[in-house]
Amino acid sequence: MLDPKLETLLTVYEKGSFTRAAEALSLTQPAVSHHITQLEKELQVKIFYRRSKGALQLTPDGEIVVRYATRIQALYQRMQQKIEDRSRQMTTLRVGITHTAESNLIAEVLAKYGNSNSGVSISIITDTINNLYDMLSNFQLDLAIVEGRLQEPGINALLLDTDYLVCAISNNNPLSQKGLVTLDDLRREKMILRPATSATRTLFESHLVSLNLSITDFNVVLEVDNIATIKDLIRKDLGVSILARSACMDEWRKGKLTVLPIENLSMIRETNLLYHHDFPHPDALQEITRIYRETANLTRSS
Repeated sequence: MLDPKLETLLTVYEKGSFTRAAEALSLTQPAVSHHITQLEKELQVKIFYRRSKGALQLTPDGEIVVRYATRIQALYQRMQQKIEDRSRQMTTLRVGITHTAESNLIAEVLAKYGNSNSGVSISIITDTINNLYDMLSNFQLDLAIVEGRLQEPGINALLLDTDYLVCAISNNNPLSQKGLVTLDDLRREKMILRPATSATRTLFESHLVSLNLSITDFNVVLEVDNIATIKDLIRKDLGVSILARSACMDEWRKGKLTVLPIENLSMIRETNLLYHHDFPHPDALQEITRIYRETANLTRSS
């Protein structure tokens, strides 16, 4: 059984107060305070600063405690899941993907893998790349499929594909008649971009910096995290965007929007399958990789 003090700690951290944690756990507030005090005594650290009006802030030691408590909780839940899987002769996989990956063929590949393996249950979690890195590091995910890789000991990467960023434009935009767009073209356009924390936006901005430019040199009128929404706005000619080519290919093939390279910006990135070095299903890694490449080849040749 997971130490109830750790469960209390994580609930206090999530809720931001002892009172709300007590309500969530059906405990009294003194009981919650006692759990935290006991944990601080055992570890000989102070976990929270008490700010004005009851606000809580983690101390540097508290950040370490919460990080490892999160891992302990995830490992305990993973152990329970694996025991249940064994009794049911099932394999449950929690796979994290980015919003960009959600818009290309990743979901199709995972569906094909699940359909061809009757004893496999797949749960897809979509989030930002940094949150997925954290969840994988904390054992809350079995696999993560992301645009990049995590430089952390114990995390391995399999290269699935290479992709690059393009300018996505409405078919009604005069730029759609060109073979490429320039940065001067983009400066004159209203731009709809992914949030600053997304891998797509980070890659775009890093290339601008290399050319002594800044995102402030462009007319960014809207930031949207949902790629399907961005593509819908582009089709309505409400702006242009910078997106992964793979996320736009279906609409481009169907003639719903135009996809063009950007002059002087070679924004190539990797799509990697990330997993812990002791991941117990190496056959799953091989099959997912095989299905991905077969599906990608069919998509590119169609």
